[in-house]
Amino acid sequence: MIPQLVTVRVHRSNGRRVRLYIPVVPAVLVLSPLLLLAVLGAVVACLIFRIGPGGALRGAGQVLWALPGTRFEMAQGRTAVLVGVR
Repeated sequence: MIPQLVTVRVHRSNGRRVRLYIPVVPAVLVLSPLLLLAVLGAVVACLIFRIGPGGALRGAGQVLWALPGTRFEMAQGRTAVLVGVR
């Protein structure tokens, strides 16, 4: 299943908490020009390092399918960000 919604919670240093809900499909549509450049860069990197682009795409697909239900937290100093994928 492809993730539909990403929830980002930010704990700021002043104690306030901010929660953002980011729908995946509209975000991908808005960022599609950058995504196209990233794909072209990935293909060039695959060719430079002699990795099959098909195998790299298959690996990226497996990571994408494993994302739903994933939660991870990043912290630096007194600011923390919790990301959950639904």
